[in-house]
Amino acid sequence: MKATAVQVSSLVKTRPEEICTSREITSKKLMKGEVFSYQITLWTDRKADFEVTFESPIKEFIKLYTVKNSYVDFPTYDWGCDDYITKTPCLIPDMLVPLEDEHYKLRLVRESASLWVYVRIPEDAAAGDYDVKLSFDGWSEDGSTAKLTKTMTLHISDEAVPENPLKVTQWFHVDCIADVHRVPIYSEEHWNLIDKYMSLAVELGINMILTPVITPPLDTKVGTRRPCTQLVGIEKNGESYSFDFTLLKRWVDLCRKNGIKYYEVSHLFSQWGIKYSANVKVKTDGEEKYLFGWHTDAQDPEYRRFLEAFLPSLVDFFEKEGIKENCYFHVSDEPSANSLEAYEYAANLIKPLIGGCQTLDAISDYDFYEKGLIPTPVVSVAHLEKFIENEVDNKWCYYCCGEAVDVSNRFMAMPSYRTRIIGLQMYKYGIKGFLQWGYNFYYTQLSVKLIDPHVTTSADKAFPSGDAFSVYPYGNGVTPSLRALVFREALNDFSVCMALEGKIGREAVLRLIDSEAGMEVTFKQYPRCEEYIPRLIEKMQSML
Repeated sequence: MKATAVQVSSLVKTRPEEICTSREITSKKLMKGEVFSYQITLWTDRKADFEVTFESPIKEFIKLYTVKNSYVDFPTYDWGCDDYITKTPCLIPDMLVPLEDEHYKLRLVRESASLWVYVRIPEDAAAGDYDVKLSFDGWSEDGSTAKLTKTMTLHISDEAVPENPLKVTQWFHVDCIADVHRVPIYSEEHWNLIDKYMSLAVELGINMILTPVITPPLDTKVGTRRPCTQLVGIEKNGESYSFDFTLLKRWVDLCRKNGIKYYEVSHLFSQWGIKYSANVKVKTDGEEKYLFGWHTDAQDPEYRRFLEAFLPSLVDFFEKEGIKENCYFHVSDEPSANSLEAYEYAANLIKPLIGGCQTLDAISDYDFYEKGLIPTPVVSVAHLEKFIENEVDNKWCYYCCGEAVDVSNRFMAMPSYRTRIIGLQMYKYGIKGFLQWGYNFYYTQLSVKLIDPHVTTSADKAFPSGDAFSVYPYGNGVTPSLRALVFREALNDFSVCMALEGKIGREAVLRLIDSEAGMEVTFKQYPRCEEYIPRLIEKMQSML
């Protein structure tokens, strides 16, 4: 039989019907604390089984995955016309399935398939050169065989990357975890799953988590409710409110265990206009009911009285837990220009109640920042220009389904270099944090019904495939997409830039980013090729 193996960059996406022709790589320089991914892409002209043998003296730093193809049922919008692998529904490699044993087996059927190698160098690793060797012994039903071997030499230096200062969040949907795994919310099974999803989130570079003190009013059809995930027990007796933080305490302890540093308090008003309160369940006269929700105007006096009681108590809890300085509050997601007055009311209501904690929200309109309503503006990567021109120091960035032209995103149909470029862009323009809405959103648009992310990757053709989630349910747990690990490398690129800045200064690093690109790198302009980022990072590491 005919068979080939090519050792290539993590930025390659080889579809099953293609033969990989990308440049082979055989070595990589790494600093302590770095992460690195690469792939070995196999091809055979017939049905064949391969036994995989893995050898390395640093085996404990390495995790292997098989790359599974996902069905991209909605590649992009009609107007999302630039720089896509495909605009037609098809199979694209995305889901990573962990290989757990010393010896693994892969089966190919007249196709290309990849093995993903994820390396994480601990900060206390010994410097030196280490080989990672993977052998593939193949045989087919007609008795023909093939033996292939690939070796990657990792050069670990004495240098260490500095801690990345970025705050990174992808919205963590607790209800989706319960529903997709079919367990009751906040049952022991659910808490165990939350632990696994949280642990993976931290491995992927996420250090801030959406915390559902009340059920987040996000992507919810007007008049309906997502499953209640409210962590704070609330009771009303006469005109006064009391609060039970038992579940929230368990949440904070789990965050500490997993290394989460920052907390986003779930939004307090409805999305896209601040017309209504959030859905809040309150025990009244012995019965739990939604005292506030779609039937409650955002400026309802009783909702104001509730917030005046709730928010100071919540802040007191955070202070006792020693995390108040790391807590950020949301008012309402993606307010538009015509809701400026409503947002001003809500922001001014909340500000004196949160004990000096910051607020942050996703916006595109500079007026919200200019009026002092959002001290931490989270700006669409497609609308950052005015914030950059005005030298806004505390700017974050985000992308979601609408960022489909020119800019970085993580749609499955995008080439991986378009996902990874965000790290260099955030470093160059002084971005302080990153937000993306879909760590694990497994519903259709507006949370009408549950979907199976292994079957539909687009929330039932509502958003481009890959927008709604970066991780897949897998057995009694969770596994990453290759897009998530490519984004993790983008965060690593940011750290490498910081390390080099300590040696040659920030301005010299910025010049290097542009000179290697042959252009001024912006959020909309950057090299459209697989080679630029690995070549640049390799040069930076050589300089270090």
